[in-house]
Amino acid sequence: MSSVTILTGRVLSFAATPFDAVPEEAARLDAAVALEGGRIVARGSLADLRAAYPQAERRDHGDKLICAGFIDPHVHYPQTAMIASWGKRLIDWLNSYTFPEEMRFADPAYAARIAALYLDLTTAEGTTTMCSFCTIHPASVEAFFAEAQARGQRVVAGKTCMDRNAPEGLRDTAQSGYDDSKALLEAWHGVGRISYAITPRFSPTSTPEQLEAIGALWAEHPGCLMQTHLSEQTDEIAWVKELFPAARDYLDTYEQFGLLGANGLYGHAIHLEPRERDRLREVGAALVHCPTSNTFIGSGLFDMAGLMAEGQRIGLATDTGGGSSFSMLRTMAAAYEIGQLRGTPLHAAQLLWLATVGSAQALRMDDRIGNIAPGMEADLVVLDLASTPAIAQREAEAEDLWEAIFPTIMMGDDRAVAEVWIGGRRVRGA
Repeated sequence: MSSVTILTGRVLSFAATPFDAVPEEAARLDAAVALEGGRIVARGSLADLRAAYPQAERRDHGDKLICAGFIDPHVHYPQTAMIASWGKRLIDWLNSYTFPEEMRFADPAYAARIAALYLDLTTAEGTTTMCSFCTIHPASVEAFFAEAQARGQRVVAGKTCMDRNAPEGLRDTAQSGYDDSKALLEAWHGVGRISYAITPRFSPTSTPEQLEAIGALWAEHPGCLMQTHLSEQTDEIAWVKELFPAARDYLDTYEQFGLLGANGLYGHAIHLEPRERDRLREVGAALVHCPTSNTFIGSGLFDMAGLMAEGQRIGLATDTGGGSSFSMLRTMAAAYEIGQLRGTPLHAAQLLWLATVGSAQALRMDDRIGNIAPGMEADLVVLDLASTPAIAQREAEAEDLWEAIFPTIMMGDDRAVAEVWIGGRRVRGA
């Protein structure tokens, strides 16, 4: 029988959606959480948990915050080494930095090294699950999944498919994209904590023939996620119109090939037409907000308030390496700043919900990860809300929990991450 561990601190979970309820009233606060066999078995008062599990090991975190591990639903782990590359718009940025770096993933050893580095960097930031684009090379997927499996980590990823508008050596074909994706899906999907995502990069880098083939693969495996990009920049949208003159809009370049559905994840989604917003909501697709990326390469301001009010399903992501940070804390801060620029600032409860429950919902995994409740997988982060002198002096003046959390969201970094637990195992912290 596995042993029980009790963590004490300020254990925060969400009982409601802070976009639908009063934000301050959406969360539940407990004093302890019990873990056993990789899962959460109880939460509540320390007295109750000690009575229920008298032999449990106890780890006392004082007044630190314990919450679900952060979930990052749109990343490119192969862009780790080129993060924060200077000064380009999307298409030039891809050609100047991204595609040359992704060429290196033809080497399985390089792919393995970057996969390990990426997971080390994100674990240090408190991220316990992510959904990643890989490269066209099957070895890039194998490397990422193998490293995640060795760590017992829940991840989603897929081979990027693109058969045009990319350099020689970084293109597949409609048939090979289908065949490679199918083989990887059949080998890995559902193995341990691993899920496969069918992954056309975006419609400009796939011919209609490839989009049709990838749509057919998704129809064969509708339980899988499908990830791509949508309406990130205005010049990108103009390019899509040139490439698909018969399409009603950008979303239609996916919809007509069977690539619109409830298990679809559409990164960025900044410049949406009314028809696109209506169709995305109707099918229950997920939109993924990538604020540091959107500001870093000048894409635009995501309409969080408007899209949430419509009933869209929304996650929050770093978009490494178009995004300029591996940190979900920094990403929350950027989402707040973009909300301010649109006149709709986000509450700390909304930001933390987006990085946990909201992103788990985007991945259709909120029954397993993203919150602290009995039966959920034990992926947790312990946050020091006074991790630096600057944050500590502000936290000391806080009049409630949310006022104590907000300075860490705005100014925190990996120093705030005191411990990380993945699958009930402590992977960061003394």
